[in-house]
Amino acid sequence: MGAGKTTLGAALAELLGRPFTDVDAEIEERSQSSIAEMFRDPGEAAFRAIEAGTIREALLAREPAVLALGGGALGSETTRGLLRSLAFTVLVEVDASIAWERASVSDRPLARDEEQFHALYAERLPVYEAAADARARDLDGIVLAAAGVHVGLGALEELGSLVPGDGPVALVADPRVGGIHGAAAQLALGDRLVSTHELPVGEEAKTVPALERLWGALRLDRKGTLVALGGGCTTDAAGFAAATYLRGIAWVPVPTSLVGQVDAGIGGKTALDLAGGKNLVGAFHWPAHVVIDPALLETLPHAERAEGRAEVVKTGLLAGEALWELPDPELVRRCAAVKAAYCIRDPLDRGPRAALNLGHTFAHALEAAGGYAELTHGRAVGLGLHAALRLSVEHVGLDPGVLHTLEEALPAEPARVDRERAWAALQRDKKAESGRIRLVLLEAPGRPRTGVGLPDEAVRDALDLLIAG
Repeated sequence: MGAGKTTLGAALAELLGRPFTDVDAEIEERSQSSIAEMFRDPGEAAFRAIEAGTIREALLAREPAVLALGGGALGSETTRGLLRSLAFTVLVEVDASIAWERASVSDRPLARDEEQFHALYAERLPVYEAAADARARDLDGIVLAAAGVHVGLGALEELGSLVPGDGPVALVADPRVGGIHGAAAQLALGDRLVSTHELPVGEEAKTVPALERLWGALRLDRKGTLVALGGGCTTDAAGFAAATYLRGIAWVPVPTSLVGQVDAGIGGKTALDLAGGKNLVGAFHWPAHVVIDPALLETLPHAERAEGRAEVVKTGLLAGEALWELPDPELVRRCAAVKAAYCIRDPLDRGPRAALNLGHTFAHALEAAGGYAELTHGRAVGLGLHAALRLSVEHVGLDPGVLHTLEEALPAEPARVDRERAWAALQRDKKAESGRIRLVLLEAPGRPRTGVGLPDEAVRDALDLLIAG
């Protein structure tokens, strides 16, 4: 009690688009009595029986929900068993002294004496720790834990403990990243590592010939795990290999680029490119864990760091926060949590997750028009954001000042690609419906609108402004 479970639970439920149940509040509403009154009559034992029944009912409900449990709920062995089989359980960590400050000013019947409160905290803590699937102190921490995303300086050293099971491990990287971080990854994986493999640098990794070579070289069984060390192209391609090899094996991405850490490595989207468009062949294959170490960004050249800035700005626009102004560790953690929340809410990209496509319809068209060689992904996303926000000002009422903020945060220079190829690729975008282009626009920072259909001429004009000549 006093950990802030109700506040965090309500915020989490809103973020994930799920119902929220505070078990204590639910019991009070049903009984028309306060918890303190129920402790007096019919007594604590009777209250605990009612509490266990309420929790069981909530856990067995068909619709996924967020539950906040009372501090004594885990005293029931039945409840602990149900949590193991039906829930992802997060221990909200709080110092005992802070919990006492919060609880002592309430009417909680077990928060009347400070010495007894601290004793109860010490008694319950081992039970909490045994029941928890993860631990967190804030909303972002809960989201990241639920998505299996581990963010922290030095996280690469913990890689071995985050690979699931006890089966063999194959490590995949491109030669550049492997030369910088491969030895540290191999050391962390220890004796479980049975093979290492290379993918080409950049978009060439996301081709059928590159994947065919990797499939042919892998010798893992179904208990094996593929670890993907590198940027977004490496995790996209290696993740698709994991999704399809032996009809699916576990995988753990370790993104080393800014794009990978704030976006591409999270959420289980894996893909290859085709000549006609980007990411047209792929699978949803959620990682067992995502291991994000912001310290790895220290080795990034300036140009590669700039590549990731567009995704950071996009994430900030979706969150309604200037995330691009934060220092690296906080920036990465916050962006990763925003992406993870969208992916938990919509794991197969059939609804709200489409908001993450802000600017990407134009970006992918430009990349395809340049044969994935003339234009980098980060620069393409930056251009796409400019087009999306211009259309947002013109068609959904976005404040023009937001476009000015984008121009300051992410200046963009038109690309030299073929206009007709770009238009043809845009029309083939995977978000199109019945042959109609669908866009993500922004009504205001933090308020994206998905599935927006505009006249072709408006979309074509916006695309043309992104192309030089």
